[in-house]
Amino acid sequence: MKRIITLDDFIETYTKLQQRGLNFITSKFNLNDIARAKTAFNHSNISAANWWIIPKVTERWHKLITRTSITNIEDFTVKRFLNDQQHIRMLSLGSGDCSSELAFAKHPNFKDILCTDIADKRLNKAKQIAKEKGLNNIRFEIQDANDLASLKETYDIVYFKASLHHFKSIESLLGTHIKQLLKPDGLLIINEYVGPTRLQFPKHQLKAINKALKGIPKPYRKRYKLNLYKNKVYGPGLARMILADPSECIDSASIMPTLHKHYSTVYEVGYGGNILTLALKDIAHHFIELNDEKAEILNRLFEYEDNYLKKHPSDHIFGIYKPNNA
Repeated sequence: MKRIITLDDFIETYTKLQQRGLNFITSKFNLNDIARAKTAFNHSNISAANWWIIPKVTERWHKLITRTSITNIEDFTVKRFLNDQQHIRMLSLGSGDCSSELAFAKHPNFKDILCTDIADKRLNKAKQIAKEKGLNNIRFEIQDANDLASLKETYDIVYFKASLHHFKSIESLLGTHIKQLLKPDGLLIINEYVGPTRLQFPKHQLKAINKALKGIPKPYRKRYKLNLYKNKVYGPGLARMILADPSECIDSASIMPTLHKHYSTVYEVGYGGNILTLALKDIAHHFIELNDEKAEILNRLFEYEDNYLKKHPSDHIFGIYKPNNA
């Protein structure tokens, strides 16, 4: 059942008001979808407390994804899958801050990496970082990544990191357009949210999230920059999802079925997020620096999510694929 408006929508709006100010809130009433989406990403720094800011969480991702002692996903990808390739040309769609692409660019295997995004401020910052590090094999173009008609070349790799779930019409995107951009033996690499469209999580998942939340002591449930405690998760409503960012998880539930229909799997692993994403949202700042108690809380949450994933598909996937026509 889809939720139109929930209590979390009001809390989220108030939180964003405290974190980013009134101008950010009023920008969401722009009638242009692209302009509204751009406000969600066109920033160089975010003051927020989401699960990805916790070092122990990112360490967990790396272990689940690489299944090795390698702590850098880009290093793992190159060593395991690209080590014998040279002059690699990569296209990254919806690159954001380009942190992953910059990590790939450090490897001499890459001849050219093209990063595209609508968020000019983030691309300009990444461009400056590349210049400072002397990385001459990476470029940055400000453009709507949905406008693929302007891309005339083919690439060895098409890469999506936390951006594919912002694309509409996943079937035609992956089934036709991306295949046209890939060389016959090219690779599609994703590091993505692939869960329910518009974050309309099923009741059983919300129930599991709230059970996990109850296991966090009250002092660590105080919301970031608010005098409010997080006692229950209701999930986002459709109205705020569309108003805040029309592209957010617009067709995310179609990603995995479409991938498996049009591509052969080279490597695929889930790294969760089904429980941790919403359980830790707005309270993640408590767990950046750990003592024994907080480390134990995180370990319990990790174990709880691992048990949940034994019966449910992961909401986040790292995968490498070859088009079926290769």
